[in-house]
Amino acid sequence: MYEHFREAADSVLAQTHDDVELVVIVDGTPEVYEQVVDDYGDHEDVIIECNDENVGLLESRNRGAEIASGDVVAFIDDDAIADEEWVERLVRAYEEEDAIAAGGKMTPEWVAGKPSFLPEEFYWLIGVTHRGFADGPGEVRNTFGSNISFRADVFAELGGFDVNIGGRKGDKNLQGGETELCARMREEYGQGVWYDPEAEVAHKVFEYRTEFRWLVDRAFWQGYSKRAMESFVDDEGVEEGEFLHQIVMRSVPERLGNVISRRSLSELECLICLILLTVAVGFGYLYAFLDY
Repeated sequence: MYEHFREAADSVLAQTHDDVELVVIVDGTPEVYEQVVDDYGDHEDVIIECNDENVGLLESRNRGAEIASGDVVAFIDDDAIADEEWVERLVRAYEEEDAIAAGGKMTPEWVAGKPSFLPEEFYWLIGVTHRGFADGPGEVRNTFGSNISFRADVFAELGGFDVNIGGRKGDKNLQGGETELCARMREEYGQGVWYDPEAEVAHKVFEYRTEFRWLVDRAFWQGYSKRAMESFVDDEGVEEGEFLHQIVMRSVPERLGNVISRRSLSELECLICLILLTVAVGFGYLYAFLDY
């Protein structure tokens, strides 16, 4: 992943906004830390730290936020590439919309080609903004963890990400750390995340993420994580309810109509995949009742 990390880091350093600090957290791998220091240690606005051991994504993000000196802390993953105006657009949300958190659109960068069977409604499984997410700029519950930012004081007062809800725990793969944090933020401050679709970050979609088995497994654990999150914080599930309504009332009839009118195999594949992934999310949610 190192070359992918370099593309991510370089995209942050190439921002049009002229006051950007890059904090790199290496998660317990000294050899990688040494390489990052060799490549970026001379940059004035780069801070590089290494965890003593592998602690996972959310704990690493929390450490990075503690180290960062800016008024706003933004997160990006090592398999993503920020548009050069990404930070500029996020800053605009804080200055013009009085936001306490802001994020943008995740676009796909298909490393091994786009799978014909994957419907855009389920792009969120691969870390990409899905069809029906939002009509335009405005407040949403949360954006993706690789394109989200917070006022530093708000993030600190909330205690950062809850490390119990993110990452693999034994045979259980909990997901949705940013969702849980933003739900707490809305409870505490009465505000969500300001979404600017022009604040773009491209997410690399590797070949394994386009395999049907992987997508079904991820859908299952997304459903499981949704139920787990409800046990951590009071959440009405409005967004999930609207998403399910859209699937049942709009996407399925529309794609069924396309299958009939166009006699399209790819439309049939998308329709079947749409139904199966929806069922997988539902099974994951129900299965989580055994634990939560």
